[in-house]
Amino acid sequence: MKKLLMTVIMLVLVSTTVLTACGGNNGGNQQGNNTSNSNSSTSNSNSTPDPSSPTDTDKKAEPFTVSLRHIQIGEAQKFRKAILDDVVAKTEAEVPGLTFELEGVEDSVNRFTKLPAEMAAGNPPKIFDLFGGEGDALKYGAAGRLLDLAPILEELGLSNSFLNLDQFTLDGKVYGLPIGGNIEGFYYNEEIFATLGLPEPKTWAELEQAAQTLTDNGYTAFAMGSKGAWVPLMLVNTLIGRYAGPESISGFSSGEAKWNSPEVVAAYAKYEEWVKKGYFTKGELGFEYADMLNEFLTGKAGMMFDGSWRSSVFSDETQAGALTNKVGFFTMPAVEGGVGDQTYVNGNYSNGYGFSSDLNEQELVAVKAFIKNMYSEEMQLRGLLEDGVLPSIKLSSDALSKVEDKIVKKVITIMGEAGGAFSHFDSTVQSSVYKETEDTILKLIAGQETAQSVADQLQAVQDKANQE
Repeated sequence: MKKLLMTVIMLVLVSTTVLTACGGNNGGNQQGNNTSNSNSSTSNSNSTPDPSSPTDTDKKAEPFTVSLRHIQIGEAQKFRKAILDDVVAKTEAEVPGLTFELEGVEDSVNRFTKLPAEMAAGNPPKIFDLFGGEGDALKYGAAGRLLDLAPILEELGLSNSFLNLDQFTLDGKVYGLPIGGNIEGFYYNEEIFATLGLPEPKTWAELEQAAQTLTDNGYTAFAMGSKGAWVPLMLVNTLIGRYAGPESISGFSSGEAKWNSPEVVAAYAKYEEWVKKGYFTKGELGFEYADMLNEFLTGKAGMMFDGSWRSSVFSDETQAGALTNKVGFFTMPAVEGGVGDQTYVNGNYSNGYGFSSDLNEQELVAVKAFIKNMYSEEMQLRGLLEDGVLPSIKLSSDALSKVEDKIVKKVITIMGEAGGAFSHFDSTVQSSVYKETEDTILKLIAGQETAQSVADQLQAVQDKANQE
């Protein structure tokens, strides 16, 4: 279950002609029903009855509300918030009496503060942003807090639609649905690189040469906002995947991989080396994720390590300004002597929506309609075109042919050429271990710990977690 986005999944995204021909239950109904707005009035004519469609009895239903917590706040999330708003409006129109109560919460606050407390008390929102993996969806699902979606997916004809549900699946039960997929890599300012005579880095030597040249010329090599520890950990995770191999990420919780192995220590040592060389934003511990983007957009930094979900910013003139369509993207090059297939990418389908197991009959109807509308080809294609979010369901070749954004095209090409993908360790290790990775990376950046001391501390916490 922990081997996410294997090669067949990568190829399935870019070989959709085969998928469309072989989609079984998914192919006819889901893709045909949601191809475009112009077809929406007739899209259900040949499909099975919609379980969320109102009946005469439903039309007399009393008003009711369904709580929905999302993390789409701020300018950079405006496109996916617009998609959510449209899904909400469509679902409210379909379900008599329904009104959604939306609550926007910052990502880490929702994941690490609000949801854990609500799950412990048994009172989460009815619909909420949820991460997959052992520390989130699988843990809450095993505790009985999450709705098993497997029968609902079957009812809606979506059982074979999703590219990867591994991080939300436990013992045949599905405890959440990813909103999309992503990979992580380096964005770079094409104008700065051209001015300094730097090529897009394709080797490790070229990457480090670019970082040093940028630093020597007064630029920040890598924009970084480390006030939220998860931001630098994205880069750390990819370094581990290169130095210790793709299998190491899923091996910590099973004991097959060790945090204090020479390979993982080497990954942390490289990050420590870059800190000491001044490659990251000065004062990064005081800067937020949004500050990191701003430093890059204003031309103060030559590169920025981030997820493919950021791509829409660089084609939006209101956000990117003078940098609009002048940004390139590449994945971390191979590390000489690194373990395993160095073409693997850091990518996953780990963030989406979960649903409370405590639903009455009306709320269940609303949840089914929400799932049907959110996970349609129409909305998934919008996420790809408008926000650069890779689809979590199989899209037709016709749909993918509409992609014009150069970064999104590059991402799809990279995924097609990759040997596979490794997830982020925050979705594979226990919560106590992940908390330790956050604490220790901040201390490493501050010069209070070394790569070896961080690795030893992490392994001690991992050993304890594995024994519990």
